Amino acid sequence: MQAAECARSRKVAGWLPAHQRAAFPQSQRDCVIKPRVARHELPWVDRPRRFQSQRGCVTLLWFSRNPVGVVPIRAGLPRVARSSQPWALRRNPFGIQLWNFRRALGPSVALLLATAATALADVHYVDVNSTNATPPYTNWTTAAASIQAAVDAAVAGEEIVVTNGTYGPVGVDKPLNVRSVNGPQFTTIHGYSGRCVYLANNATLSGFTLTGGHFEGGGVWCESTDAVVSNCVITGNRVSVVASVQNSFYGGGAYGGTLNNCTLSNNSISAVSSGGRYSNPGAFGGGAYSCTLNNCMLRGNSVSATSSRDGEASALGGGAGFCTLNNCTLQANSASVSRSGTPDLETRLSVRGGGAYGCLLNNCTLSANSVADHFTHWASGGGALGALNNCVSFRNTGDFGCEDCGSPGSLVGNNWFGDPLFVDLATGNLRLQPNSPCINAGNNSYVTNATDLDGNPRIAGGTVDIGAYEFQSPVSMISYAWLQQYGLPINGATDTADPDGDGVDNYHEWLAGTDPTNRFSSPAQLTIIPSGTNVILAWPTNAVGFTLQSTTNLLSPSVWSTNSPAPVVIAGQNTVTNPITGVQKFYRLRQ
Repeated sequence: MQAAECARSRKVAGWLPAHQRAAFPQSQRDCVIKPRVARHELPWVDRPRRFQSQRGCVTLLWFSRNPVGVVPIRAGLPRVARSSQPWALRRNPFGIQLWNFRRALGPSVALLLATAATALADVHYVDVNSTNATPPYTNWTTAAASIQAAVDAAVAGEEIVVTNGTYGPVGVDKPLNVRSVNGPQFTTIHGYSGRCVYLANNATLSGFTLTGGHFEGGGVWCESTDAVVSNCVITGNRVSVVASVQNSFYGGGAYGGTLNNCTLSNNSISAVSSGGRYSNPGAFGGGAYSCTLNNCMLRGNSVSATSSRDGEASALGGGAGFCTLNNCTLQANSASVSRSGTPDLETRLSVRGGGAYGCLLNNCTLSANSVADHFTHWASGGGALGALNNCVSFRNTGDFGCEDCGSPGSLVGNNWFGDPLFVDLATGNLRLQPNSPCINAGNNSYVTNATDLDGNPRIAGGTVDIGAYEFQSPVSMISYAWLQQYGLPINGATDTADPDGDGVDNYHEWLAGTDPTNRFSSPAQLTIIPSGTNVILAWPTNAVGFTLQSTTNLLSPSVWSTNSPAPVVIAGQNTVTNPITGVQKFYRLRQ
């Protein structure tokens, strides 16, 4: 130990009680360094007090001999255990700080406070107008003037709270929780000549407007989907590049990360060839790339790429590229490609997905997205080369004009293509009218969130609606598209009505996928009746196209075989008589 440090250590008498001072071996007492006290140079009293660290030391207050380590004398105070890692200042449930010993237990050993309860994380405050910024910024009086300063002062697991104002770029390189006090309308992070936010794994960001970024992930670049961005507005981030060495660019607004309840608008990537032989620009995901988006709105985002005369160019996913989107709207996003000079080699231009490209979309609404391309004729304006489940696609424009402008539209699988009867498309209100064919028309197995884009229950009538918004007061439990297909009125009485007189109401005809207006199209109802040494199996002849199958094993993998002999018709019933044998047998009707 240096002489100056030992000289300071002899001042230990000023802040340790005599009986505790005597309990320490002289070698350890000589190596204890007195901390700088933040507010009071007073002997320790039994109340919370904050200390600052000195040369990486942390602060401990009551000591006694112990063969394992050092244990506080006061009853109820937490025990102290050894750690091989330096310990940064942290607040604990008792409101006191930790100290460590420079050499008392060896050069690489620190003392850390271990409790049954988890230590409380510090909160660091940020105010752009702060005039008394004092690390570690743990109250509004000493708040940091920049978010980056508070991030640098914090340790993993702590929180950064930011009040109103416009702030510069932030690199969150550790798992911190960064949030604004009053939301994105009052708190902005501006990217200026770079990107707005870099977010490490397990870090969170909530309640900011992210704008003015000019790198990939201009609004926010996340290490992975373990980084979470919530309640943010990501807007006006523009990546404009000349492609030379790097040809492809990704994520104008957001790259990576999980985005919850965010709005992504007017973000873009524009990539132009430098004219070199290997300059083949590509732009992917104008709004978001490689993200998971829940309950988000993507509007007015774009990708564009311009090649040299004989080069290649790709523009994929104006709104989103290679993302998973749940309960999202994608509106008025676009993708375009062009070539300088006289065009040839048409197959080298590629433009897809004005709304989304290579994405998985569940309960999303795609409207008025477009592509602009005069060369390839392969373009798709809405969603391209991805999977759509319970989605609405309406008025998206591809290379041959509007792809899904039909009225009233049609149900294709679990998706609706054509007019879904929005409340007001012109003003961007993509909620469903009370007579929308999309009500109760989805598939519940694709539901991923408990709420819709409005925060209302995702399933209101027993079956999920198609699109990002759930109509909350359906009058029927049946798919409205199915009712409209057969000209049935939309009301509660229709569910229990039997217009074709086949003994099956409309609700069960809908479940079975049969025609409620045709008595010869009826759900198959299998009747099994024991008869002596036989079993008689029967089902209505108007249940067209069904085959009787059997198996002796319902466990996976079960093997079903077609019953032999074929049925005979007796009194309007398909009838099969099988002998009862010693082997149990299970039956089903299969269409």
